[in-house]
Amino acid sequence: MKRSITPTSVERVMREDDFIVSMTDPKGIITYGNRTFIEFSGYSEAELLGSQHNIIRHPDMPRAVFKLLWDKIQNREECFAYVKNMSKDGGFYWVFTNVTPNLDANENITGYFSVRRKPKASGIKTMTEVYRIMLEAEKKAGAANAIAASTKILVDILNEKGLSYDELVLAI
Repeated sequence: MKRSITPTSVERVMREDDFIVSMTDPKGIITYGNRTFIEFSGYSEAELLGSQHNIIRHPDMPRAVFKLLWDKIQNREECFAYVKNMSKDGGFYWVFTNVTPNLDANENITGYFSVRRKPKASGIKTMTEVYRIMLEAEKKAGAANAIAASTKILVDILNEKGLSYDELVLAI
């Protein structure tokens, strides 16, 4: 179900001991969300369960970041990322996330497990600027070429710093 939500400048800040936990099926449909996820998302458990995880996607997030994340986890690798999420009321909250694939005994992906915690202020500052530049590239390139354009920006930034994406987000 597509929801039309207008982003606001109201920020929710995670507490130091908060952990947002969710699980999805292989297609990104939410199968579990803990109380902290429900609290920060602003959705009820009934609204979250059965919805695409991108229900909380903030428009300030470049599409290329989610392509990177999906590529990694579908390759059975864990992924770390700074993500700006949007609540049901249009507010936002930053998270430092770790997403891992759940595998069955035959190494088939049965879903994904995500744990988010309060991000470092330095990481938010760095990634806000990186994501802003990436979004500009996406908008200039148009929908068909958006992901490639912002991926190039990200790769250029990483090459300049001599870091992988994981190394960058773990270092900031």
